[in-house]
Amino acid sequence: MSENFESVAAIFGKNVFNDVVMRERLPKNVYKEFKKTISESRFLDVSLADTVANAMKDWAIENGATHFCHWFQPMTGLTAEKHDSFISPTAEGSTIMEFSGKELIQGEPDASSFPSGGLRATFEARGYTAWDCTSPAFIKETGKNITLYIPCAFCSYNAEALDKKTPLLRSMDALNKQAMRVLRNLGNNTSKSVGATLGPEQEYFLIDKRFFEKRLDLMLTGRTLFGAATPRGQEMSDHYFGALHERVASFMHDVNVELWKLGVSAKTQHNEVAPAQYELAPVFSTVNVATDHNQLVMETLQKVALRNNLVCLLYEKPFSGVNGSGKHNNWSMVTDDGVNLLEPSSTPHDNMVFLVMLSAVIRAVDKYAKLLRASVATAGNDHRLGVHEAPPAIVSVFLGDQLTEIFEQLGQGGAKESKAGGHLKLGVSVLPPLPKDCTDRNRTSPFAFTGNKFEFRMVGSAQSTAGPMFVLNTIVADVLKEIADELEKSTNVKTAVQKILEKISKEHRRIIFNGDNYTEEWTKEAVKRGLPNIKSTVESLKTIMDDENVQLFVNHKVLSKAELKARTEILLDAYSMTINIEAKTTLNIAQRQILPAAIEYSGKLGKAVESINNAGVCPSVQKRALSKTCELISELNSSIDELKKAVVVAIDIDNTAKKAENFRDYVVPAMNNVRKAVDSLEMVVDAKMWPLPTYVEMLFIK
Repeated sequence: MSENFESVAAIFGKNVFNDVVMRERLPKNVYKEFKKTISESRFLDVSLADTVANAMKDWAIENGATHFCHWFQPMTGLTAEKHDSFISPTAEGSTIMEFSGKELIQGEPDASSFPSGGLRATFEARGYTAWDCTSPAFIKETGKNITLYIPCAFCSYNAEALDKKTPLLRSMDALNKQAMRVLRNLGNNTSKSVGATLGPEQEYFLIDKRFFEKRLDLMLTGRTLFGAATPRGQEMSDHYFGALHERVASFMHDVNVELWKLGVSAKTQHNEVAPAQYELAPVFSTVNVATDHNQLVMETLQKVALRNNLVCLLYEKPFSGVNGSGKHNNWSMVTDDGVNLLEPSSTPHDNMVFLVMLSAVIRAVDKYAKLLRASVATAGNDHRLGVHEAPPAIVSVFLGDQLTEIFEQLGQGGAKESKAGGHLKLGVSVLPPLPKDCTDRNRTSPFAFTGNKFEFRMVGSAQSTAGPMFVLNTIVADVLKEIADELEKSTNVKTAVQKILEKISKEHRRIIFNGDNYTEEWTKEAVKRGLPNIKSTVESLKTIMDDENVQLFVNHKVLSKAELKARTEILLDAYSMTINIEAKTTLNIAQRQILPAAIEYSGKLGKAVESINNAGVCPSVQKRALSKTCELISELNSSIDELKKAVVVAIDIDNTAKKAENFRDYVVPAMNNVRKAVDSLEMVVDAKMWPLPTYVEMLFIK
């Protein structure tokens, strides 16, 4: 065993109160009972919690922790934490270190200061955090501070979900319930549960910290509001999978060490398509743990970048003109005894369980395409979706040749055969034949089958995975319920399955598309097929409260109507606030940095014209430069005035949806006009006088 392997093995999970630690520190009967509580989804008994809490406290203190916190995910899309020390004063005036089961199970942070969409008023401050014992506690080192983190759900005094995790956990229950009903009807009497698994690929940008600190737009909004195109971008395709820059490689090493300590199995790392863009991907885990881990990944990327005098940008489109960043969510369903329900096997046409599960997902995606689109609707993602770097806003499913043929056969009375993959012969004697997959991959598809899982490619890089995943879990659970209801009424399961699959194939073949999703031809074809093409976040979010969506979440007890409405309000308001911040930042930079620099440069040109005139020479070039600069200054000044007016109007609108529409329809175009003038000025103003770091500097200087 190599030294490097020993070091990785030693640090992996070092800061996690995982199964190994529990087995060592808990009494055998307590350990067994605790594991049984988790596997059977039972309420954690307080007396059992006391023992677990004491062991957790001792372990944390031995590892340097002085505080604990309930770590939760409010509707900001970020994480929140309130730290309490283990110290408890005694009557004698000394202190002891205590941590009770009650403190482990439940916390009480303020519930009125987080976005609630009207579920909580300012005077209704009580909220509760509840330990998600299926996601292990961990220790996090932040500078000199070492704290025990307890992953939690967050709800109001009236038990309404105020976070991202609660509906995710509810959706997992819904999926498990309906998937198990289907499996039992298909003859599986051994599996006890079905869980959703997730492997989110995280894309991000890295720039030098010195440039970031000179860009108010990056500091306040996460993206560049100005920036002329670089002479060289990504057209040479030389950055993708290219050799890692030494500084970046060192950063990635530091990130891996931090994540491995936290039990996050970061596995893949590489250069992405755009210059200064990179990707990190973990090994699969259950969807709630994967969501927790992805939050840790994003936080760790940003924290470690600063240590390396870099800044990590997670915004979906931080730079115009080059690819933006997504978060490809690889999702599947797995039983407790390790059976992947989306594993086709060597003869998928004979695999009844696989065909049922595959068809259920296809029907769910088609039936709830608008809702799936809304789950990834953000102001940042509007810059990315459908611009030949990410899937379009049209939701479709890629199956590949083999599965598409099988799916077509189902609609004709049953699948009877499937294509084999075969081998690739490369024509080089020293290279062996390579096993060939039965289907190609499609990077343009929003929802692609990739071997034994679906890859939901529309999710934005800065998003929490919780929202898209609880939507996906719930819509699939809904279709599985339909199937289970049919099977339980039937007298012949095999015949019933055949009818169900035939019906799904005929009704939902329209959602299958294996071609290039970027083409205009596909956009036209999608219209003919009746597939929705909702390009704007605002329009997409407005579909959430459609009756069928309300019924969906209510029926599966994932969200009440009030909770769903609250989320819609929060998301629409977040869109408006995002654009408002961007607009105000645009005005600040344009008025206080760009305009003064351009005016100073025009003055310099004016003096040059005067000086050359006085010398008796015609300053034709200088005059043209001066005229062009003054023309652009005038355009900039006019566009600034128009943006000010648009912001004033939009911000005073009370109705949340109408406000978002106004920001989209008037403020965003006004911002774009300011940018157009500024980016044009960047191309004429003396580079030494330009006040902002340029795209060339940020993207290419490491």
